Amino acid sequence: MPPTARKLAAGPCTRAAVLAAVLLLTGCSGDGTGDLPGGQEAKNATDVPDGGVAAPGGLPALRVETVLDGLDHPWDVAQAPDGTLLVDERGGGLTAVLPDGTARELDADLGDLFADGETGLMGLTLDPAFADNRRLYTCQGVEEDGGAEIQVVAWTVDDGWTRATRVADPLVGDIPVNERTGRHGGCRVRFAPDGALLVGTGDNAVGSNPQDRATLAGKVLRVDAVTGGPAPGNPFADDPDPVTRLLLSYGHRNVQGIAVRPGTGDVFTVEQGTDRDDEVNRSVPSGNYGYDPDGDDGGYDESVPMTDLDLPGAVPAVWSSGDPTIATSGADFVSGAGWGGYHGVLLVGVQKDTGLLALRLDDAGQLVEQFRVPELEDAYGRIRTPLLGTDGALYVTTDNGGDDLLLRVTPAG
Repeated sequence: MPPTARKLAAGPCTRAAVLAAVLLLTGCSGDGTGDLPGGQEAKNATDVPDGGVAAPGGLPALRVETVLDGLDHPWDVAQAPDGTLLVDERGGGLTAVLPDGTARELDADLGDLFADGETGLMGLTLDPAFADNRRLYTCQGVEEDGGAEIQVVAWTVDDGWTRATRVADPLVGDIPVNERTGRHGGCRVRFAPDGALLVGTGDNAVGSNPQDRATLAGKVLRVDAVTGGPAPGNPFADDPDPVTRLLLSYGHRNVQGIAVRPGTGDVFTVEQGTDRDDEVNRSVPSGNYGYDPDGDDGGYDESVPMTDLDLPGAVPAVWSSGDPTIATSGADFVSGAGWGGYHGVLLVGVQKDTGLLALRLDDAGQLVEQFRVPELEDAYGRIRTPLLGTDGALYVTTDNGGDDLLLRVTPAG
């Protein structure tokens, strides 16, 4: 079935072009300035002076433009070296936006997709050597053999951005899924600077999963992107269980974001919490991130802390929301001189009190300051993913359902 062209955004405040050479110099900007919700006492994080909710002075104004509209729950976005953007949708579908602004849906076999609740076609990333091997990776729910699971699948895409073909199907399998509701499916994929593929998974709302190192649910995996096996240097490399050998860390609830800090190799993960804590964590090999909702009756006790510091070796969070939570999701670091005061800041998608959360961290990865990005505050609804593109612009997917957007955010100066 040949790919079809998706309707590009049109109208006075929505432009289809992608690259700076094509973009118009005017665009739409949100003007919300809402504060972070209450509960600023970060239970497992550094206290932030004065609440840290208002954007500090000296930040550049931001221009927000619509690259693509008409999407339905877009989950992730990637940008190729030639400037082409690739976005996926949770219910199925891959759409490329070419450097000239042309958008087209790729012909891709997603006939076995398990899409229910929070699970479907989720994380997406391109191989670091994409210019040479045209290889990309998705993390998705899959129906097979009368059941379902989550898999990491490797694909190649043709030079014309018309077709994606599975080449490792799966690269990583047997990631559990909640077949009844699709709850807590994860699933973010990103590359570490050393070439290992990182995979953040959800615990499927099963209480025993986060602390059980014999399951891939509620974990961060570190895998070889060619073989799907354990990446060299994994912390549990000598464990007799082949599942455990894939793990970088455990004790997670629902890892929805992975971000690598430029120039350091430090990995930070983002988790959606219960009613008491969302979290940002600094990744530590073999770290236990302290979620243990396995109730006495074998149920799923969501009243427990996101990080139980009474557990041996529990790693405290870098940032946590307190009560109420804000439903954090994807994240990326902003870098580049043009970003001014945003340079080096970690931006996190927010899905309850909608917008982008900005976290400034010190060299040791400790929280210094938090604030909200004014131009996106309550302006575009739920934000699933921010991604710093290869062209230095920030690309953002909304997740409202029905008529979602792919946005391009740049300093206005």
